[in-house]
Amino acid sequence: MHTTFPSFAQVIAHLDARGFFHMELGLERMEQALARLFPTRPPLVCVQVLGTNGKGSTAAFLDSLARSHGLRTGLYTSPHFVSPAERIRLDGVPLPEDDWPALADEVHAACPELTYFEFLTVLALLAFARHGVQLAILEAGLGGRHDATTACPADALCYAPIALDHAAILGPTLADIAADKAAAIRDAAPVVSAPQYPAARAALEAVAAARGAPLTFVEPLPPAVPLGLAGPHQHVNAAVALAAWRALAPRFGHAALPASAAPTPAEAAGLARAFIAGRLQPLPACAAHPPLLLDGAHNPHGMQALARHLRRMGQRPRCAIFSCLADKDWLPAARLLQKELGDIPLLVPQLHNERAADASAVAAACNAGRPRPTARAVPDVASALAAARDILPAAPDAAAPVLLCGSLYLLAEFFSLFPHYLTAPVPGLPEVRA
Repeated sequence: MHTTFPSFAQVIAHLDARGFFHMELGLERMEQALARLFPTRPPLVCVQVLGTNGKGSTAAFLDSLARSHGLRTGLYTSPHFVSPAERIRLDGVPLPEDDWPALADEVHAACPELTYFEFLTVLALLAFARHGVQLAILEAGLGGRHDATTACPADALCYAPIALDHAAILGPTLADIAADKAAAIRDAAPVVSAPQYPAARAALEAVAAARGAPLTFVEPLPPAVPLGLAGPHQHVNAAVALAAWRALAPRFGHAALPASAAPTPAEAAGLARAFIAGRLQPLPACAAHPPLLLDGAHNPHGMQALARHLRRMGQRPRCAIFSCLADKDWLPAARLLQKELGDIPLLVPQLHNERAADASAVAAACNAGRPRPTARAVPDVASALAAARDILPAAPDAAAPVLLCGSLYLLAEFFSLFPHYLTAPVPGLPEVRA
């Protein structure tokens, strides 16, 4: 039998040819592919996760909550760090590469014109259906109105905090961005949201009311609730995931608990086991690098959350490694980082990405107006780690970490050097049943 994609490598080559950053607005291609592959609808319960900051963390909490109750889960997130296989997970494990070619053949036959993100979205849904997934969690890529994940019927929607990002595509104001994301509410499925800025809250309320969708704004979980992801902002993301789980729990034979109820043993286990790489991820020192704290904060909202965590740690990093993409509004985030860290050295590696900002220009902008320069460009991430290690002997606190933050593509280049950090450092605890 003829196959279009004999191997995983050829699937990836096809995706690369479609263009990693190429977008074509509209859901027509997605709707065509899904209609041909699923004449009714994908045979699984589906949750769409939207927002600006915290989508991946919210999705990870929800996935862990469902697995702690014995469900088979499918988790679709973006972007990946090293391989697209990271984006599609079954019960927390990347979809095996051997499964990709046959699935890709079906997806391509259903609609050859799918973009990079659309192709992966359809492939994820097809994989989830074939593997008997009970709960699929789909993280939106960008916006909501035209996002590929919006073409799949959702049984619940989660909104992480909405902030200014992708303004060139979604609109110049927070109201514009929120309106685009709110447009994913297309029927009466329940909607759970983090606390939002007034403009974003108003956008969600207006569309939810028009669609007859029950809308709940959560309060952060108490600080005493143990979470697998670090940072005070994660208590908001965990609250969104927990409320979404409780809205869907009766569909899987579990009791419908009120929002005010304390986590059950199974819920507590799910919240405590959640893991996602690159989100306030601490790494101990080794021969290859000093102690590190990794985070994907790249906009002011994310950087503020990172700053709150640093203050809560009560430990000042010895230096920071920061880089970004040229098409992002990176300077406000960099200024927030410098304000938080003071005069510690700031290393700016040059990313090997077509959208990368020039490292020398970033360093010059960070040094502008400061009494003495603290930022300097370095050739790459490996050079930045080596320079940070050289700073170690002068550090007053040898246990203080080096902060590595900024673009997720900076983290991608780090993980390409150390791929073993992409997985949880320790096995999960024995499963706790509800």
